[in-house]
Amino acid sequence: MSLLRVLGRPMLASMFLTGGLNSVRDPKEVAPAAEPVVQPVTERVSALPDRTEQVVRLNGAVQVAAGLMLATGRMPRPAALAIAATLVPTTLAGHRFWEAEDPSQRAEQRIHFFKNMSMLGGLLIAADDTGARPSVVWRGSHAARGLRRDAGLVRRSVRATTGPAAAAGRVRAKLPV
Repeated sequence: MSLLRVLGRPMLASMFLTGGLNSVRDPKEVAPAAEPVVQPVTERVSALPDRTEQVVRLNGAVQVAAGLMLATGRMPRPAALAIAATLVPTTLAGHRFWEAEDPSQRAEQRIHFFKNMSMLGGLLIAADDTGARPSVVWRGSHAARGLRRDAGLVRRSVRATTGPAAAAGRVRAKLPV
């Protein structure tokens, strides 16, 4: 594994580990800001808890678990996707710069919003990173190509041996026993 991956993954995960731990420990601190985003989502997704604090705590737990997986390099691609999925509602709830009336507050929230968008981009790149190994799709198509080639070789080999064997059988059939 490259040094960039060894250093970069924990650095990318660090923000989600700390933020997720804060959400798990004290969801009431984040719940008021999350309410406008959580309510419409919980109405559409029945598997989510009804209370905003529980959804915030669940979001934080996913960030912590996936952050640990990303930082340690255990299934980093699914971990990056899981964090990316939690980052979208977190960003929409926490950095609603379009609602801020104070220009300095609006500018600060806009910076945080686009910082989160940058982290989302990094997570999407990490989710696509195969770690210098071929992807599952490439390995599958490469294996299929090899099987087709092997099947062609077997077919040519069978054709090459059946012709002379059939001729020998016809000659033998004509010989008196």
